[in-house]
Amino acid sequence: MKLRVLIHPAEEGGYWAEIPSLPGCISEGETYEETMTNIHEAAEGWLAVAIEQMPTEDQVQIAEIEL
Repeated sequence: MKLRVLIHPAEEGGYWAEIPSLPGCISEGETYEETMTNIHEAAEGWLAVAIEQMPTEDQVQIAEIEL
């Protein structure tokens, strides 16, 4: 899975990053590399929580559409 990461310079130095497709998934770091490592870990955590909270098939109907 590929996700677009937006990397911003932080006012106090370093960087902060966000993944728009994962609302609230943000992280920061002192270097670009550290920021990328941290946002990767944040995304993994975000997805793990989302999967835990996903309703099971006995609670909802699941369908797929093609665009």
